Amino acid sequence: MTATLQVENLQTHFFSRGGVARAVDDVSFSVAPGQVMGLVGESGSGKSMTGYSIMGLIDEPGKVVGGRILLNGEDLRTIPANRMREIRGNRIAMIFQDPMMTLNPVLRIDTQMVEAVLAHQDVSKDAALALARDALVRVGIAAPDERLHAYPHQFSGGMRQRVAIAIALLNKPDLIICDEPTTALDVTIQGQILFEMQKLCRESGTALIWITHDLSVVAGLADTVSVMYAGRIVESGAVSQVLTQPRHPYTYGLIASAPSRNPRGQPLRQIPGSTPSLLNLPSGCAFRDRCTHATVECSQTPETRMVDNRALRCFHPMADAPLEVTS
Repeated sequence: MTATLQVENLQTHFFSRGGVARAVDDVSFSVAPGQVMGLVGESGSGKSMTGYSIMGLIDEPGKVVGGRILLNGEDLRTIPANRMREIRGNRIAMIFQDPMMTLNPVLRIDTQMVEAVLAHQDVSKDAALALARDALVRVGIAAPDERLHAYPHQFSGGMRQRVAIAIALLNKPDLIICDEPTTALDVTIQGQILFEMQKLCRESGTALIWITHDLSVVAGLADTVSVMYAGRIVESGAVSQVLTQPRHPYTYGLIASAPSRNPRGQPLRQIPGSTPSLLNLPSGCAFRDRCTHATVECSQTPETRMVDNRALRCFHPMADAPLEVTS
């Protein structure tokens, strides 16, 4: 099956007086039609910048300096700006953590949603309005006819996010990038949205990238997962494999620090140290100063290699032993 999205050796750097921050450094992955990929990591690991790079939303002083971004075989890095505008919001959509990055505060919801349809589809205004109403129903908004005539400030934060998700679904894109869109929603609504997104992917063949730090969401939603650290993907593979038998020390530490994997009443296990500054990364493996498995060899930059059907960037993979959940 041909991948909907193929990212090859993507590099996004930010240039400042203090130096060059390699926010995304040699990142490669692919997402097939109908597949959900989780992109996880700590704050500042580069996962959101990867999404913005794919969408062509990197502003100065940032710049995509290398790699290829292939959407259905078309390299988004080499196409003209007007072609990218045709694709963005139509064949590829992004749902942001802050819904007001999508919504215009001075326009009614129906105006914004109808414009999003008419910009990419040759349909009547009434047909566009019907699509907008159906999209609101799909994300669980009651009284959609009344809500279409409202302004964003008349919605709660969670409802604004659901409207933003509905707008992303309007044109049935080939790829949706979700940047922690359910963080502000309560658990019930979050579960509903996750179910609808998963159902959409299965039925329409839409590829989905779900950017998050919440491993429990990835475990229940995604087919594959890629773990980022300091701008690089350090481990990727099937969710069932990576989250139960992690091989990279960082992935292991990330999962082992979850409360459900710690003895009740005991301090949470944690990864020693802190994430290095992207302006001053250590030579070689960026995780080596925090890693108990590091050796002199780790002062060299590890290449990505296949280990047990997963991509791994590590000289000393951990033993293939499943994590145990303690109660």
